[in-house]
Amino acid sequence: MSSTASTASTTAVPAAPRVARTATGTDTLRLRWGRRLQHGGWFVTPFFVLYGLFVLVPIVRGLYLSFTDANISGDHTSFIGLDNYREALQDDLVWQSLWHSVKFTLWVVPLIVVLALLMALIAHHTVHFKWLWRFCFFAPFLLPSAVVANLWYWLFQPVNGLVNHTLGLDTPWLTQKSTALLASVIATLWWTVGFSFLLYLAALQNIPQHLYEAAELDGANAFQRMIHITVPNLRNITGLVVALQILASLQVYDQVVIMFQFGSGPESSTRTFVQYMIEQGFTSYRVGYASAISMILFIIVAAVALARMWLLRTREEATR
Repeated sequence: MSSTASTASTTAVPAAPRVARTATGTDTLRLRWGRRLQHGGWFVTPFFVLYGLFVLVPIVRGLYLSFTDANISGDHTSFIGLDNYREALQDDLVWQSLWHSVKFTLWVVPLIVVLALLMALIAHHTVHFKWLWRFCFFAPFLLPSAVVANLWYWLFQPVNGLVNHTLGLDTPWLTQKSTALLASVIATLWWTVGFSFLLYLAALQNIPQHLYEAAELDGANAFQRMIHITVPNLRNITGLVVALQILASLQVYDQVVIMFQFGSGPESSTRTFVQYMIEQGFTSYRVGYASAISMILFIIVAAVALARMWLLRTREEATR
């Protein structure tokens, strides 16, 4: 009888602490996360409020307006469904301006990748006056777009412009259809390459030096070390630079518009997608149609960003 009671007591005793430990651990976990949310929430709330007011609300509002015939005054707005999108897909000027933005992107992105990498290599391997090289390469990026556009507007003048005077040309850069968009590409390269240069420079400084030393001991020359060590280690940064420049180039507007005195260049050769969207909204007063065009641009930009994320994830899974 006593042995049975003792056996029952020994089997019943361990169960109680186990339940107590589980309950205590759950309560502790809830308390810990509750404190984190309580204190951390005050820090992230201002960001979420501003993000909602200036990002989410305009996106939702623009999406709604894209299904209406809203004008700039906001009066007599009616729901018209997908009519704006059908019109945009059949609008030749939409496709023309989109092609201008794509062509601008195809010029800018490869050139920025190559120039930024070369500039980073120069600044990284230079022995004397490293700070001066870094400052000169990055300084143009600090200038406002209006300053850059007006500066290059005078540099590209056919008679007194520094570009023609230096190269011995008399090319009307800004008034000739074949060179107008190229002029905006050159100005954009000079202005924005400094940011990509800074990313490459930071990445170069993180490459382990012993890799170069081992390759040099194996007889690899400078070009071989760059191809087999530098370029592979900069693969992620190159992908980031390409993605950021694609997103920025597809949305190009201010420097192109200011360089051509708020016009669209000779024979509309520099009218970009964003410029056409703004013209429809604030010149033709068709806010609904402009909102539909902006949603098309949003889809394109989102597709590029998602493609970048997918490629990065695929590469990470392949290296595991």
